[in-house]
Amino acid sequence: MYLVTREIRFCYGHRLLDYSGKCRHLHGHNGRAVISLAAPELDALGMVMDFSQIKRVVSAWIDQNLDHKMILNRRDPILPYLEKQGEPVFLLDVNPTAENIARLIYDFTRDQGFPVAQVQLWETDDSYATYAGATST
Repeated sequence: MYLVTREIRFCYGHRLLDYSGKCRHLHGHNGRAVISLAAPELDALGMVMDFSQIKRVVSAWIDQNLDHKMILNRRDPILPYLEKQGEPVFLLDVNPTAENIARLIYDFTRDQGFPVAQVQLWETDDSYATYAGATST
């Protein structure tokens, strides 16, 4: 199996609902999405996927939808205020944890036809979550 990885950096804010720790408050991160694609064979050019194609599609989507946005649960009570102020938000049906953001990026990448194996979302320099898709039993 061949594996290629592209790292995409972006800034985002979030907070967690129904959480008792510090992350219940609005705060931000300099995040890194590490996207790994896998294939059993290489294409005619000898690649799993051209890195520039990952950048063109996935990085562009992250830049447009997540970078410098507040990623919030759509039930967040601060949402009406942020919208009234014209603040950019991206809404999830779940808490915007590193795990859920990793899955969001994984699902987008997969839906674009990329052979995504896993996505890591680095929330800090020493903490990250990985989503590797559903496993069959």
